[in-house]
Amino acid sequence: MVRIISALILAVTAVCASAAEPLQLVDNPPDRHVVVKGDTLWGISGKFLKEPWRWPEIWNMNRDQIKNPHLIYPGEVVFLDRSGSSPRLRIGKPVKGGSGGTVKLEPQIYSTADRTAIPSIPPNLIEPFLSQPLVVEKDQLEGAPRIVAGPEYRSMMGAGDNAFAAGILDASVIRWNVFRPSKPLTDPETNEIIGYEAFFLGNAQLLQPGEPAALKITIAKEEILPGDRLLPAPPNNVISYVPHRPDREIAAQIMTIYGGVYQGARGSVVTLNRGRNDGLDVGAVLALFRNRVAVRIAEDGSGRVYTPIPEERYALVFVFRVFDRVSYALVLDSSIPVTVGDSARNP
Repeated sequence: MVRIISALILAVTAVCASAAEPLQLVDNPPDRHVVVKGDTLWGISGKFLKEPWRWPEIWNMNRDQIKNPHLIYPGEVVFLDRSGSSPRLRIGKPVKGGSGGTVKLEPQIYSTADRTAIPSIPPNLIEPFLSQPLVVEKDQLEGAPRIVAGPEYRSMMGAGDNAFAAGILDASVIRWNVFRPSKPLTDPETNEIIGYEAFFLGNAQLLQPGEPAALKITIAKEEILPGDRLLPAPPNNVISYVPHRPDREIAAQIMTIYGGVYQGARGSVVTLNRGRNDGLDVGAVLALFRNRVAVRIAEDGSGRVYTPIPEERYALVFVFRVFDRVSYALVLDSSIPVTVGDSARNP
């Protein structure tokens, strides 16, 4: 999976859709940044930009030596170049010369053997969600192969245990994902069920076909039980993570925060009640808003008085997995706790 993540990150080569607003630098941005292990393109750009998700613009990916900003490695130096009409980030060796404090850059050839390029966003936060959880139709898992037994005298299975399954008809499928029957995802606006989220439990490998078939549990996020369902593991598709505004206006709400909690924070994964059918795609960036209400005690002591106040924009989310009516997004740059029911709109 780590190699897959690296491929996903290196696959980002497209330019972000042009934005109407000019790029805005943070107050007193640094002149340069030395890249260290653990950096991300989002994080580096946030040291310079007020809107770090617009990093494809400040890197100006089709110009000069930075044709792909993902080929940046620990130890290299990122420079802020303000010599043109719009600020740019570049990698190069500074040389003396120029006026007005302008930094000139001398192109270099970098050796990249045995080094890992920095990713666009923290891959460890989204890796578990690239192939799971799964949004399915009602009863879609009912006919799927199922775990019927574990090792002798045990009903619960974990990593390294053998398991036995019924209904595996295709012996050519070796890799399987294990899911627990789904829970409904309800649109907070309409109270309509718009999908069912199958909870991912782990991975299994077919050892011997038959009825029942023998499998080995290779990864277990939680204990696996008889009755849990099996679906073929999907191929390792390469996805381009290029942050951009949605192509159309999006008005969504947070349905759930993954893990079954009511509040989340930076790094949380949330589900949105909009998906592919509404114009969302992988890499779309949305801003989170909260409708706020001021509460005070009435002057006559009769009770509380609720006064609506202007909504607050407090976070950005990065869409990384999309289904027809549901999307999964990673919370970035949140200043207050993320809450179920908050709004998500174009930034």
